[in-house]
Amino acid sequence: MTVQNKAVVLGANYYIGLSIIRCLGRTGVPVVAVEYQKEGAYGLHSKYLSEQLIGPNYKKEPEALKDFLIEYAKKQEAKPVLYPTADPYVEFIDAYLDELSEYFLITQKEKGLWTRLIDKDDLYVLAEQHGVRVPKTIQTTRQNLIETVESELGYPCLVKPADSTKFVAKFRRKLFKAQNRQELEESLKKAKDADIEVVVQQLVQGFDDHMYTFDAYLNQESKVTHWMTAQKHRQYPIHFGASVYTMQRYVPELHAIGAPFLEKIGYKGFAEIEFKKDAQTGEYYLIEINVRTTNFNQMIADVGLNMPLIAYKELTGQPIGSRVIKEDTGQVFHYMYEDLHASRAYVKAGDLTWGQILKSYKASKTGAVWAADDPKPGIQFIGKFMKRMAGRVTGRNR
Repeated sequence: MTVQNKAVVLGANYYIGLSIIRCLGRTGVPVVAVEYQKEGAYGLHSKYLSEQLIGPNYKKEPEALKDFLIEYAKKQEAKPVLYPTADPYVEFIDAYLDELSEYFLITQKEKGLWTRLIDKDDLYVLAEQHGVRVPKTIQTTRQNLIETVESELGYPCLVKPADSTKFVAKFRRKLFKAQNRQELEESLKKAKDADIEVVVQQLVQGFDDHMYTFDAYLNQESKVTHWMTAQKHRQYPIHFGASVYTMQRYVPELHAIGAPFLEKIGYKGFAEIEFKKDAQTGEYYLIEINVRTTNFNQMIADVGLNMPLIAYKELTGQPIGSRVIKEDTGQVFHYMYEDLHASRAYVKAGDLTWGQILKSYKASKTGAVWAADDPKPGIQFIGKFMKRMAGRVTGRNR
């Protein structure tokens, strides 16, 4: 009897983890999800999950979680393949990469590379070294900071964190936008009071549909074997948030920029580079890199690139070949729950009309949570939402 490697997914309380579970489980791969609590982890209800583990909290007890995972892996007949579902899990794996690699199959082999690419300062330095265009950035340690920003960047400008995870946890947004000196000073003070390192950055002009992605898989020789591109249309929070409506679209220019960069830095595994196209010049600026599975992973799989499965096959010694999506499929990723909030905000801001938004619903869509062949996570998600709404109503009526 052939022993099959298990896939261990870190995190099941968000739809990214759920999409990995489904991408692998639908093909017969035994999938194990690791969470620190069952409450709210709707991904644990997927029928494609073979096993669930409740372990230490990655934030509070990272050392204990590392030991927990290693003890589990030691009991397996073949090394499991390890998947992070969010940046904190990426940083956790990166911190213990040497130890975890003895017992798990992990795409990235160079310790510290993932963390460097998550850190905006390190990423932009690396990108500039390889000739990739990035927004002009000013460090907050510069003398006469405000005057320097006003002379070199002007308004509006952005105050962005080096560590997005910490910033989002504190402020529930990815950055601050400053329209004038007063807003810039207030934003800098908020970050300083929270002890969060930030930079001031150029705002690349263009609406949210000027955001594009290059989604690629690089094999263990750091060569791009699979890739596609996409165009964002709506985000939440609007203008500087996560994708809630993104359409696959073939943009070969992004491969010409992104593929050589990722190959030169020795990247391995899945990566998504986010670009913004300047509305005035047409030039593409690298904004950030997601070094873990992305929000619209399921849509990428639906158009023919099952990235979690590609990684699994390569790491377990199976051929992966190569494939590029060189046409516009029209397939859309749609996270309806957050898109409803985003749509109201776009209409209120005068950016879009309800007619434009409703027209976009005609496209062939991949949902974030609901799946007809795996309904229980969606039912759990709706229950979680209804419970939250009931709590708000009860609170207002007290």
